[in-house]
Amino acid sequence: MFHRRDREATGAAAAAFALLAVVIAFVSLVAVAQKDDDGGTAISAGGSPITLSEFKIEPAMISVPAGGSLAITNTGSAPHNVNVDGTDLKTEDIQPGASATLDASSLKDGTYTTFCAIAGHRAQGMEAMLHVGTGGSAAETQESGSTGKTDAQGRKMNDEMDKVMAAPTKAYVAQLTKGANTEGVGNVPLQPKVLADGTKEFDLTTKVVDWEVSPGKTVRAWTYNGMVPGPWIKVNSGDKVKMVVTNELPQSTVVHWHGIEVPNSMDGVPDVTQPPIKPGDTFTYEFVAHGPALGIYHSHDYADHQVPDGLFGVFQIDDVPLPAGVGPATQEVPMVLNDAGAIGLSLNGKSFPATAPIIAKPGETVLVDYENEGLMIHPMHLHGIPQLVVAKDGFPLPAPYKVDTLVIAPGERYTVAVTPTSDELGVWAFHCHILTHAESSQGMFGMVTTFIVKQ
Repeated sequence: MFHRRDREATGAAAAAFALLAVVIAFVSLVAVAQKDDDGGTAISAGGSPITLSEFKIEPAMISVPAGGSLAITNTGSAPHNVNVDGTDLKTEDIQPGASATLDASSLKDGTYTTFCAIAGHRAQGMEAMLHVGTGGSAAETQESGSTGKTDAQGRKMNDEMDKVMAAPTKAYVAQLTKGANTEGVGNVPLQPKVLADGTKEFDLTTKVVDWEVSPGKTVRAWTYNGMVPGPWIKVNSGDKVKMVVTNELPQSTVVHWHGIEVPNSMDGVPDVTQPPIKPGDTFTYEFVAHGPALGIYHSHDYADHQVPDGLFGVFQIDDVPLPAGVGPATQEVPMVLNDAGAIGLSLNGKSFPATAPIIAKPGETVLVDYENEGLMIHPMHLHGIPQLVVAKDGFPLPAPYKVDTLVIAPGERYTVAVTPTSDELGVWAFHCHILTHAESSQGMFGMVTTFIVKQ
């Protein structure tokens, strides 16, 4: 069976993008701009207030006259602030229930992005567009919109917003001819050293590296072997496995083999089954593989940040058994979900527009292995093509079932088989259906990729 991991090992995501350069014209993806509750544009500077909450800025399209100011109230339960991207304009942290005013008189006419700069809040959706200049009121904009008409200023604002919304999609499409738009690829298969007695020995080194999550966004990630997710490790039932873990982090760590049957002493829980692996030290895990199993390995020490910051990877024993009449699989694609820490909302350590597409021909069967290493549930929705759920937590299901949206809780693993037909040619959006994990006032981001069906 050909695995996508083989492609990653020899050409990584760039090879997949290059494959499409002359064989497919990318279909534009539609991103719908967020609106405020009235469907219109609010006027600040003496008009409708701007409200902050968890996790949004309302309205999503703000208008302020030239020389005006922004009236801001925090109706949430945590501190928030407002910054104007590309400028020095910002508020102090606004406490719950408090208000502030931001003088916008220094801004020239045009469209800007506002956001909350508190760690993680922007990624969760706290962004809005700010239009500076002459424009109609919220009521006028709503009324004219209801008749299918807009004034010139409103149309200009919408056109500018459309350009902003389209930019990430254009960056994603550009990869088809220019190659991957970020450095680094995760899930690269790790080949073992086979010892004299047949034991398969794998070396894992934990270390902090620069990791480009999306174009221009580089974070300090905590990694196995310098990649997010860590290396894809696959063995067979009955294999003797030795995992040699060297800790180059500034903090103690351990490795837990989530969903994998191991002896208690190898379970990787600090002060319960083993002492923590101190910085500079090495610890060896040894066990016999019992499968089939689809697990994830991750830190279980300071896990509140070590895991979201990147210390996770796929550990697989045998191929996932397929039900009669399904397959054979031509690709197996791990899809590790994350939503927090340095990595944030991502698929396989990348955020749209840096995510890689899945590419298949009609009649081919692609296995997608979901592994949720995040802190929230994620309903993964594939447009246009059914997903056949064939395994849960690595266990084959006696009665596979079809879905278009599959809810995956933290720690859960699901395997789905996707077999497109000739009627399903094209580019299909593939994303988390918690929409603030996939779209913002800046367009699509985070947990979005595509499934491309081509002849």
